[in-house]
Amino acid sequence: MSRKNWTDEKLFFRLINNKSKNTYWDNIRELRSRKNSNVFNTCVKLTKSSRTQDRIIGLDILAQLGLPPRPFFQESRKLFFDIVKKEKDPKVLLSVLYAIGHNNEKLKIDEIKVIIPFKENVDEGVREGLVFALLSVDNKLAIDTLIHLTTDKFSHIRDWATFGIGTQIQRDNEKIRAALWNRIKDRHKNTRYEAIVGLANRKDNGVKEIIKKELQNPNFSTQLFDAIVTLRAVEYLPNLKKLLKESEKYDTINLSWKRELGDCIEELTTK
Repeated sequence: MSRKNWTDEKLFFRLINNKSKNTYWDNIRELRSRKNSNVFNTCVKLTKSSRTQDRIIGLDILAQLGLPPRPFFQESRKLFFDIVKKEKDPKVLLSVLYAIGHNNEKLKIDEIKVIIPFKENVDEGVREGLVFALLSVDNKLAIDTLIHLTTDKFSHIRDWATFGIGTQIQRDNEKIRAALWNRIKDRHKNTRYEAIVGLANRKDNGVKEIIKKELQNPNFSTQLFDAIVTLRAVEYLPNLKKLLKESEKYDTINLSWKRELGDCIEELTTK
């Protein structure tokens, strides 16, 4: 029988009792699609369980219960902040911060103040969750917190935080640009490229020299194409056309990479 034909109770039973995680997200997604009071109330009950896994299940469903505008939006967000104030388990904190991130439209100052202390949490998962919770939040406290996390010792956190200040918000000031420039030489490739794109988004022509150097790297990311198009850097056209011509000689080069290179050239040659 298809999962779509299962009762709510059967799906919850499987989530709570299955030892394997193989179907976890399949069951979560199915329950998320059922925007009814039974699912909501069961999830709320689970978030109050003494079992860590039960609390996570409830939060993972509530995080995206129904399509926006989400039913039970206000009730869910209040619940998330009630939980985040008292929860101590890092795994549950990760889930609740992700839940906040999925519902972070118009976060209030008081709500932001509740979660930003997690920037100093010893658990990397909690700090990762905080980054997600603050993505797209155009608020000074939130941005300052993301700037702090662009220097995290874990690359995946630096990567997301740099993406957060570079691409997910449009605000432009010296502090944001300085944080992006500080990541230009990051040892983590994707973090470095997020910084380049972020500076290009702010039309910082100083990044052009960095792009020129990165284009000489045989394994550069297609994110450079986005930065070049954003800057309308037509001076790179000869090199880009040469790259495209050379790439046609090799079947081993990723087709998606070739396509994005071609799109970049087309964008630059179109007035």
